[in-house]
Amino acid sequence: MDVLESHESVVSSTRMRLARNFADYPFPNVLLRDVHSEEQATEIVSILTSELNRMDEFRLYEMKSVSEETAALLLEKKLISRDLIANNRISAALVSRDERISVMINEEDHLRVQYFIKGLALNKAFEQAFERVSGIDDIISETVPFAYDEEFGYLTACPTNLGTGLRASVMLFLPALTRRGLLKKAETQLSRAGLTVRGAAGEGSGAEGDFIQVSNEMTLGLTEEDILYRVERAAELLTEFELRERMRMKAEAGLSLFDQIGRSYGILLGCKMITAEELVSRVADVKFGLALGYIEGEKDGEKLIGELDDFMLKMRPANLKRLSGIQLDGEERDAYRAKAASAMLREMKLYL
Repeated sequence: MDVLESHESVVSSTRMRLARNFADYPFPNVLLRDVHSEEQATEIVSILTSELNRMDEFRLYEMKSVSEETAALLLEKKLISRDLIANNRISAALVSRDERISVMINEEDHLRVQYFIKGLALNKAFEQAFERVSGIDDIISETVPFAYDEEFGYLTACPTNLGTGLRASVMLFLPALTRRGLLKKAETQLSRAGLTVRGAAGEGSGAEGDFIQVSNEMTLGLTEEDILYRVERAAELLTEFELRERMRMKAEAGLSLFDQIGRSYGILLGCKMITAEELVSRVADVKFGLALGYIEGEKDGEKLIGELDDFMLKMRPANLKRLSGIQLDGEERDAYRAKAASAMLREMKLYL
């Protein structure tokens, strides 16, 4: 089977995020220092809940009331942040039914609207994601004025979010570039264009599972169109670079790369225990095998790669506990993870 040459085999997901603050309320960092701030925080949560439920059905999570397990589950799904959990005296989250929209309230800013999308061509994903967060922004601004300055644009807690307050990011699966050590040069070039490259877990994280996140570094002095174009163009260039390197890597590596991928496939099928770290590495190998055509299945390779991404989310600690229905520790957790991985691969009907 040939190497997959579609963008869908590289682009995993797109996230669009808007940061906003209300003009008539203290910023969250001030609210946290005020012992009488909970009343104002409650007002902010009430306003946003009322406005957002006009457009969709959202579930409200008040962080001071949610369990540690629920908070961990939301964190693993990237629907909330650690800072939101830390601000639990005043913070909350509104999450849409399909979990594509997450609105963090009183994190670093009063309002952080996030929209996630996966499984679409890059340009369509960008267009849909931006329209969605802009629509939410418009609805809220009709009722409550945002903190805005004619010179600096939307005012935010962090200076890097001043201006449009827009962050666009794309998650890319780049096994050829990461394994051939070619990302460093690309990172330098992207930095000059005002873009940043991070691991899947955000700032300071490595390319775990061969995932890389590309986003704009600054929002001040740029229009929304500028930001979208730069990030989309960078993702397109990295995707083309990755696809070329996959072809080269397959041609040059010969049987050794096929053997490495085959070993990971065999371990996932037959192991009796596996740690979370090893699972990430082995599944990345299998995904790379699908991308290179070493592994096949009854479905398209792009769909199978997406299913493996969904599976990896289920294998994170909080999701794993929810899936198993019991508290698992040590070897029990590693054994359950191994059994789930084997069952998943057999269900997908993959073969070398």
